[in-house]
Amino acid sequence: MEEKKFFIRGLGHQRTLRGEVFISGAKNAVLKIMAASLLFEDDLHIENIPKVEDVERMKELLIDLGAEIRQTGERSIKINTAGVKKTELHTEISQKMRASIVLSGAMLGRFGQVHFPHPGGCVIGERPISMFLNAYRGMGTEIERDEEGIYHLKAPEGLKAKATFLNKQSVGVTETLIMASILAKGRSVIKNAALEPEVVDVAGFLQKCGAKISGLGTTTITIEGGKPLKSGGKVYKVMPDRLEAGSFLVLGALASNDLLIKNCQPEHLEALTSILRFSGLRMEAGKDYIKVLNNEGAEFKPLEIKTHEYPGFPTDLQAPMAVFMTQVKGESSIFETIFENRFGYTEDLNKMGARIRLWHPQKISIEGPSRLKGGTLHGPDLRAGLAFIIAAILAQGDSVIENAYYVDRGYEAIEKKLQKIGVSIERAK
Repeated sequence: MEEKKFFIRGLGHQRTLRGEVFISGAKNAVLKIMAASLLFEDDLHIENIPKVEDVERMKELLIDLGAEIRQTGERSIKINTAGVKKTELHTEISQKMRASIVLSGAMLGRFGQVHFPHPGGCVIGERPISMFLNAYRGMGTEIERDEEGIYHLKAPEGLKAKATFLNKQSVGVTETLIMASILAKGRSVIKNAALEPEVVDVAGFLQKCGAKISGLGTTTITIEGGKPLKSGGKVYKVMPDRLEAGSFLVLGALASNDLLIKNCQPEHLEALTSILRFSGLRMEAGKDYIKVLNNEGAEFKPLEIKTHEYPGFPTDLQAPMAVFMTQVKGESSIFETIFENRFGYTEDLNKMGARIRLWHPQKISIEGPSRLKGGTLHGPDLRAGLAFIIAAILAQGDSVIENAYYVDRGYEAIEKKLQKIGVSIERAK
């Protein structure tokens, strides 16, 4: 894979960005509905698909399994999985993204077996798959791992419906168990289920296609399984990406007096908007937009953030918020409760002039305000890479963001969207 980089000329802490940003479809929703295509007897039509690398990898995985995928528009596809017979996930592709494991639930339910490597993705902690495996064992699955690291899962008598308690709320495990349970005969119950909007949105569409699911949006979800789904021509429109919207909101808070973020759902961002308002940011929100207003000369209050499962503060927005905190007068702090290794980006921010102290692997404090200067930064993961872009835009001087592929995994045409609102950014090898 050719290494790509972003070259950014900083604004020197000036609020010169202005214009509109249109938010793309949610990566964390579209990947799951694509995996759910294995549950359907007919075509699954998906619209508002973001053009991000992880979507391309999921297409490759499904096609390798035998699925037919037709492009029906610039951002829409139809998937037919009637021809899927293979039960082995492609090793190299699977190791490029975490979401590959979500295919395992639908495949176990449909075929009674699945074979896959340990999934890849961002290096932000151990991210074990034991929760998936333990849940599958409870549903009658035999599990082995060979010397090459490939997991072999088999349910000789088919998956058995079961009540499962998750010892930790997990979006991926919740979604995967829903898919597995749809084809498992009987009543399955997921306790301590995730509440994230993407879970409700994807499973809500499966309901419309015949899945008997109750309790969405609560911590107890019940599935009456045993039958495949039929779309009947229904179209799944991917919901807006709340994490992309939140990232642009943080950028606007630091570098704009007039930024309109369109095609978003503000009710999904209340953990972020409430804390930014508390800090002193002037903004307005409507049904499908958030607008950053004139904040020239604003002196933001210090903040304390503790990441948490939805509806708490999202872990995927703590790195951008760390950049925001570098511009706040006084000491702010972030306590990370979801992943144990997500502060790897702080060393590079300190090289730019930030004053961040790592107290232990899950807590940092940030003293501000700091004048940031440009530099060469290596994005360690998707969200940290975006945080570096925000810091580079804010800073004085030029910056190089290496490992652009991480950002491309979750943000569509990021440089084009940034150029449109006044950022000097280019992509090069």
